[in-house]
Amino acid sequence: MSSFSFVFVAIVFALTLSLSLVMLSLWLPKPGHERLAQLMNANKPTPNLAWGRAKNRSMLALLWFSPWAASFSGGSSDAPSDAPSALKRQFAQAGWRTSTALQIYFTSKTLLTLLLPAVAWLVIAGNSWPLDTMVLTSLLIACAAAGYYLPNLFVKMRVQRRQLALLHAFADALDLLRVCVQAGLGLDAAMERVGREMRYARPELSEEFALTGLALRAGSSRAEALRSLSERVGLKDIDALVSVLIQADRFGSSVSDSLLVHSDALRSQRRLRAEEAAAKLPVKLLIPLIFCVFPSLLTVLVGPVVVTLSKQFSRAAGS
Repeated sequence: MSSFSFVFVAIVFALTLSLSLVMLSLWLPKPGHERLAQLMNANKPTPNLAWGRAKNRSMLALLWFSPWAASFSGGSSDAPSDAPSALKRQFAQAGWRTSTALQIYFTSKTLLTLLLPAVAWLVIAGNSWPLDTMVLTSLLIACAAAGYYLPNLFVKMRVQRRQLALLHAFADALDLLRVCVQAGLGLDAAMERVGREMRYARPELSEEFALTGLALRAGSSRAEALRSLSERVGLKDIDALVSVLIQADRFGSSVSDSLLVHSDALRSQRRLRAEEAAAKLPVKLLIPLIFCVFPSLLTVLVGPVVVTLSKQFSRAAGS
Protein backbone atom coordinates (compact mmCIF):
# COMPACT_ATOMS: atom_id res chain seq x y z
CA MET A 1 0.00 0.00 0.00
CA SER A 2 1.33 3.42 -0.91
CA SER A 3 1.66 6.27 1.54
CA PHE A 4 -1.09 8.19 -0.26
CA SER A 5 -3.52 5.32 0.35
CA PHE A 6 -2.67 5.23 4.05
CA VAL A 7 -3.24 8.98 4.35
CA PHE A 8 -6.52 8.79 2.41
CA VAL A 9 -7.91 5.97 4.57
CA ALA A 10 -6.85 7.72 7.78
CA ILE A 11 -8.43 11.03 6.75
CA VAL A 12 -11.74 9.46 5.69
CA PHE A 13 -11.94 7.34 8.83
CA ALA A 14 -11.15 10.34 11.05
CA LEU A 15 -13.76 12.49 9.32
CA THR A 16 -16.47 9.84 9.63
CA LEU A 17 -15.68 9.15 13.28
CA SER A 18 -15.50 12.87 14.08
CA LEU A 19 -18.90 13.43 12.50
CA SER A 20 -20.44 10.72 14.66
CA LEU A 21 -18.79 12.03 17.82
CA VAL A 22 -19.98 15.55 17.08
CA MET A 23 -23.54 14.36 16.54
CA LEU A 24 -23.51 12.36 19.78
CA SER A 25 -21.80 14.88 22.06
CA LEU A 26 -22.21 18.38 20.64
CA TRP A 27 -25.69 18.40 19.17
CA LEU A 28 -27.49 16.62 21.98
CA PRO A 29 -29.44 19.32 23.81
CA LYS A 30 -28.92 19.37 27.57
CA PRO A 31 -31.74 21.28 29.28
CA GLY A 32 -29.91 21.74 32.57
CA HIS A 33 -26.76 23.08 30.95
CA GLU A 34 -28.77 25.30 28.61
CA ARG A 35 -30.69 26.90 31.48
CA LEU A 36 -27.46 27.40 33.40
CA ALA A 37 -25.81 28.98 30.36
CA GLN A 38 -28.78 31.29 29.88
CA LEU A 39 -28.55 32.43 33.49
CA MET A 40 -24.79 32.99 33.30
CA ASN A 41 -24.83 34.60 29.84
CA ALA A 42 -27.96 36.71 30.18
CA ASN A 43 -26.11 39.94 29.40
CA LYS A 44 -23.98 38.55 26.59
CA PRO A 45 -24.88 38.97 22.89
CA THR A 46 -26.87 36.30 21.09
CA PRO A 47 -24.92 33.55 19.26
CA ASN A 48 -24.38 33.39 15.54
CA LEU A 49 -27.71 32.91 13.76
CA ALA A 50 -26.14 31.18 10.76
CA TRP A 51 -24.64 28.49 12.99
CA GLY A 52 -27.99 28.03 14.71
CA ARG A 53 -29.81 27.62 11.40
CA ALA A 54 -27.20 25.12 10.16
CA LYS A 55 -27.52 23.17 13.39
CA ASN A 56 -31.32 23.09 13.16
CA ARG A 57 -31.19 21.91 9.55
CA SER A 58 -28.73 19.18 10.46
CA MET A 59 -30.99 18.05 13.29
CA LEU A 60 -33.98 17.98 10.92
CA ALA A 61 -31.97 15.85 8.47
CA LEU A 62 -31.04 13.46 11.27
CA LEU A 63 -34.66 13.23 12.41
CA TRP A 64 -35.75 12.52 8.82
CA PHE A 65 -33.13 9.80 8.46
CA SER A 66 -33.52 8.27 11.94
CA PRO A 67 -36.63 6.04 11.39
CA TRP A 68 -34.94 4.04 8.64
CA ALA A 69 -31.67 4.04 10.56
CA ALA A 70 -33.37 2.75 13.71
CA SER A 71 -35.07 -0.08 11.81
CA PHE A 72 -31.78 -0.94 10.09
CA SER A 73 -29.88 -0.97 13.41
CA GLY A 74 -32.43 -3.08 15.23
CA GLY A 75 -33.96 -0.26 17.24
CA SER A 76 -37.33 1.44 17.24
CA SER A 77 -38.29 4.39 15.11
CA ASP A 78 -40.67 5.78 17.72
CA ALA A 79 -39.99 7.59 20.97
CA PRO A 80 -37.24 6.42 23.29
CA SER A 81 -39.86 4.69 25.46
CA ASP A 82 -40.02 1.93 22.84
CA ALA A 83 -36.29 1.29 23.06
CA PRO A 84 -34.89 -1.64 25.03
CA SER A 85 -34.65 -0.97 28.76
CA ALA A 86 -30.91 -1.70 28.84
CA LEU A 87 -30.24 0.90 26.16
CA LYS A 88 -32.44 3.48 27.88
CA ARG A 89 -30.62 2.84 31.15
CA GLN A 90 -27.25 3.19 29.44
CA PHE A 91 -28.24 6.50 27.89
CA ALA A 92 -29.53 7.75 31.24
CA GLN A 93 -26.23 6.81 32.86
CA ALA A 94 -24.42 8.72 30.09
CA GLY A 95 -26.51 11.82 30.84
CA TRP A 96 -28.48 11.83 27.56
CA ARG A 97 -32.20 12.08 28.29
CA THR A 98 -33.49 13.95 25.25
CA SER A 99 -35.85 12.54 22.63
CA THR A 100 -33.22 12.84 19.87
CA ALA A 101 -30.50 10.86 21.64
CA LEU A 102 -31.53 7.45 20.35
CA GLN A 103 -32.23 8.84 16.88
CA ILE A 104 -28.74 10.27 16.59
CA TYR A 105 -27.32 7.05 18.02
CA PHE A 106 -29.02 4.82 15.44
CA THR A 107 -28.18 7.25 12.64
CA SER A 108 -24.50 7.18 13.58
CA LYS A 109 -24.48 3.38 13.69
CA THR A 110 -26.08 3.19 10.25
CA LEU A 111 -23.80 5.77 8.65
CA LEU A 112 -20.65 4.21 10.04
CA THR A 113 -21.81 0.71 9.10
CA LEU A 114 -22.35 1.77 5.49
CA LEU A 115 -19.57 4.30 5.02
CA LEU A 116 -16.60 2.35 6.36
CA PRO A 117 -17.03 -0.67 4.02
CA ALA A 118 -17.69 1.71 1.11
CA VAL A 119 -14.47 3.62 1.83
CA ALA A 120 -12.50 0.39 2.17
CA TRP A 121 -13.90 -0.93 -1.13
CA LEU A 122 -13.10 2.36 -2.91
CA VAL A 123 -9.53 2.31 -1.62
CA ILE A 124 -9.03 -1.31 -2.68
CA ALA A 125 -10.60 -0.73 -6.10
CA GLY A 126 -8.65 2.49 -6.66
CA ASN A 127 -5.32 0.81 -5.97
CA SER A 128 -6.24 -2.37 -7.92
CA TRP A 129 -5.05 -4.68 -5.21
CA PRO A 130 -5.20 -8.36 -6.18
CA LEU A 131 -7.23 -9.60 -3.23
CA ASP A 132 -9.08 -12.86 -3.07
CA THR A 133 -12.88 -12.71 -2.91
CA MET A 134 -12.94 -14.29 0.53
CA VAL A 135 -10.34 -11.84 1.87
CA LEU A 136 -12.17 -8.86 0.38
CA THR A 137 -15.49 -10.01 1.83
CA SER A 138 -13.93 -10.56 5.26
CA LEU A 139 -12.34 -7.11 5.17
CA LEU A 140 -15.63 -5.41 4.26
CA ILE A 141 -17.49 -7.32 6.97
CA ALA A 142 -14.83 -6.32 9.52
CA CYS A 143 -15.18 -2.64 8.50
CA ALA A 144 -18.98 -2.86 8.78
CA ALA A 145 -18.72 -4.48 12.22
CA ALA A 146 -16.28 -1.82 13.38
CA GLY A 147 -18.62 0.95 12.20
CA TYR A 148 -21.58 -0.75 13.88
CA TYR A 149 -19.89 -1.08 17.28
CA LEU A 150 -18.01 2.25 17.39
CA PRO A 151 -21.06 4.18 18.77
CA ASN A 152 -21.46 1.49 21.43
CA LEU A 153 -17.86 1.99 22.47
CA PHE A 154 -18.30 5.76 22.58
CA VAL A 155 -21.43 5.49 24.75
CA LYS A 156 -19.65 3.06 27.08
CA MET A 157 -16.69 5.41 27.46
CA ARG A 158 -19.07 8.30 28.16
CA VAL A 159 -20.85 6.27 30.85
CA GLN A 160 -17.54 5.31 32.50
CA ARG A 161 -16.28 8.89 32.48
CA ARG A 162 -19.51 10.21 33.97
CA GLN A 163 -19.63 7.50 36.63
CA LEU A 164 -16.03 8.28 37.58
CA ALA A 165 -16.91 11.97 37.98
CA LEU A 166 -19.94 11.05 40.11
CA LEU A 167 -17.83 8.70 42.23
CA HIS A 168 -15.30 11.45 42.94
CA ALA A 169 -18.07 13.91 43.81
CA PHE A 170 -20.07 11.52 45.94
CA ALA A 171 -17.90 11.65 49.07
CA ASP A 172 -18.00 15.47 49.31
CA ALA A 173 -21.72 15.50 48.60
CA LEU A 174 -22.34 12.95 51.33
CA ASP A 175 -20.49 15.06 53.90
CA LEU A 176 -22.46 18.16 52.88
CA LEU A 177 -25.70 16.19 53.01
CA ARG A 178 -24.95 15.00 56.53
CA VAL A 179 -24.12 18.54 57.68
CA CYS A 180 -27.38 19.87 56.21
CA VAL A 181 -29.43 17.13 57.88
CA GLN A 182 -27.71 17.74 61.22
CA ALA A 183 -28.44 21.47 60.84
CA GLY A 184 -32.17 20.75 60.76
CA LEU A 185 -33.06 20.42 57.09
CA GLY A 186 -35.17 17.56 55.82
CA LEU A 187 -33.67 15.02 53.47
CA ASP A 188 -35.44 16.45 50.41
CA ALA A 189 -34.41 20.01 51.19
CA ALA A 190 -30.87 18.87 52.04
CA MET A 191 -30.46 17.12 48.69
CA GLU A 192 -31.72 20.18 46.86
CA ARG A 193 -29.37 22.42 48.84
CA VAL A 194 -26.36 20.20 48.18
CA GLY A 195 -27.22 20.10 44.49
CA ARG A 196 -27.31 23.90 44.32
CA GLU A 197 -24.02 24.24 46.18
CA MET A 198 -22.22 21.77 43.89
CA ARG A 199 -23.64 22.89 40.54
CA TYR A 200 -20.37 24.54 39.47
CA ALA A 201 -17.85 22.15 41.01
CA ARG A 202 -19.71 18.90 40.28
CA PRO A 203 -22.42 19.55 37.64
CA GLU A 204 -23.12 15.83 37.09
CA LEU A 205 -24.10 15.18 40.70
CA SER A 206 -25.96 18.49 40.89
CA GLU A 207 -28.03 17.46 37.88
CA GLU A 208 -28.91 14.11 39.45
CA PHE A 209 -29.95 15.72 42.73
CA ALA A 210 -32.01 18.29 40.82
CA LEU A 211 -33.84 15.52 38.94
CA THR A 212 -34.50 13.75 42.24
CA GLY A 213 -35.94 16.97 43.69
CA LEU A 214 -38.17 17.42 40.65
CA ALA A 215 -39.44 13.85 41.01
CA LEU A 216 -40.27 14.47 44.68
CA ARG A 217 -42.09 17.71 43.89
CA ALA A 218 -44.00 15.97 41.09
CA GLY A 219 -45.56 13.56 43.60
CA SER A 220 -43.26 10.56 43.62
CA SER A 221 -42.51 8.95 46.92
CA ARG A 222 -39.08 9.28 48.43
CA ALA A 223 -38.31 5.60 47.87
CA GLU A 224 -39.25 5.81 44.17
CA ALA A 225 -37.21 8.98 43.63
CA LEU A 226 -34.18 7.48 45.33
CA ARG A 227 -34.47 4.24 43.34
CA SER A 228 -34.65 6.29 40.15
CA LEU A 229 -31.49 8.11 41.24
CA SER A 230 -29.72 4.81 41.81
CA GLU A 231 -30.83 3.48 38.41
CA ARG A 232 -29.72 6.65 36.58
CA VAL A 233 -26.27 6.65 38.16
CA GLY A 234 -25.47 2.93 38.24
CA LEU A 235 -22.85 3.06 41.02
CA LYS A 236 -22.61 0.65 43.94
CA ASP A 237 -21.87 3.43 46.41
CA ILE A 238 -25.05 5.32 45.54
CA ASP A 239 -27.00 2.03 45.54
CA ALA A 240 -25.83 1.46 49.11
CA LEU A 241 -26.74 5.03 50.09
CA VAL A 242 -30.20 4.67 48.56
CA SER A 243 -30.76 1.45 50.48
CA VAL A 244 -29.67 3.11 53.73
CA LEU A 245 -31.93 6.13 53.19
CA ILE A 246 -34.94 4.00 52.24
CA GLN A 247 -34.50 1.83 55.34
CA ALA A 248 -34.08 4.89 57.56
CA ASP A 249 -37.24 6.42 56.11
CA ARG A 250 -39.22 3.17 56.43
CA PHE A 251 -38.22 2.30 60.01
CA GLY A 252 -38.02 5.85 61.33
CA SER A 253 -34.36 5.76 62.34
CA SER A 254 -32.10 8.80 62.35
CA VAL A 255 -31.04 9.86 58.85
CA SER A 256 -28.04 11.71 60.27
CA ASP A 257 -26.72 8.59 62.01
CA SER A 258 -27.29 6.52 58.88
CA LEU A 259 -25.36 9.05 56.79
CA LEU A 260 -22.55 9.10 59.35
CA VAL A 261 -22.20 5.30 59.27
CA HIS A 262 -22.35 5.23 55.49
CA SER A 263 -19.77 8.02 55.14
CA ASP A 264 -17.37 6.10 57.42
CA ALA A 265 -17.86 2.97 55.32
CA LEU A 266 -17.30 5.01 52.16
CA ARG A 267 -14.03 6.41 53.48
CA SER A 268 -12.88 2.90 54.29
CA GLN A 269 -13.72 1.78 50.76
CA ARG A 270 -11.85 4.73 49.29
CA ARG A 271 -8.81 3.90 51.39
CA LEU A 272 -8.95 0.27 50.27
CA ARG A 273 -9.21 1.36 46.62
CA ALA A 274 -6.20 3.62 47.05
CA GLU A 275 -4.20 0.80 48.65
CA GLU A 276 -5.21 -1.56 45.84
CA ALA A 277 -4.14 0.96 43.20
CA ALA A 278 -0.83 1.50 45.00
CA ALA A 279 -0.24 -2.26 45.15
CA LYS A 280 -0.85 -2.58 41.40
CA LEU A 281 1.57 0.21 40.54
CA PRO A 282 4.87 -1.77 40.73
CA VAL A 283 3.48 -4.46 38.46
CA LYS A 284 2.29 -1.89 35.93
CA LEU A 285 5.68 -0.17 35.98
CA LEU A 286 7.48 -3.36 34.96
CA ILE A 287 6.36 -3.11 31.32
CA PRO A 288 7.77 0.39 30.61
CA LEU A 289 10.86 -0.38 32.69
CA ILE A 290 11.65 -3.58 30.78
CA PHE A 291 10.80 -2.41 27.27
CA CYS A 292 11.71 1.31 27.45
CA VAL A 293 14.03 2.23 30.30
CA PHE A 294 16.16 -0.89 30.58
CA PRO A 295 17.21 -1.07 26.87
CA SER A 296 18.18 2.60 26.90
CA LEU A 297 20.15 2.20 30.13
CA LEU A 298 21.84 -0.94 28.80
CA THR A 299 22.78 0.87 25.59
CA VAL A 300 24.30 3.79 27.48
CA LEU A 301 26.27 1.57 29.88
CA VAL A 302 27.38 -1.26 27.60
CA GLY A 303 27.52 0.62 24.28
CA PRO A 304 30.93 2.31 24.79
CA VAL A 305 32.41 -0.97 26.01
CA VAL A 306 31.16 -2.81 22.93
CA VAL A 307 32.51 -0.10 20.60
CA THR A 308 35.92 -0.13 22.33
CA LEU A 309 36.16 -3.94 22.24
CA SER A 310 35.18 -4.04 18.56
CA LYS A 311 37.92 -1.49 17.71
CA GLN A 312 40.51 -3.43 19.69
CA PHE A 313 39.57 -6.71 18.00
CA SER A 314 39.66 -5.09 14.56
CA ARG A 315 43.13 -3.68 15.24
CA ALA A 316 44.37 -7.03 16.54
CA ALA A 317 42.95 -8.77 13.46
CA GLY A 318 44.57 -6.16 11.15
CA SER A 319 47.97 -6.49 12.76
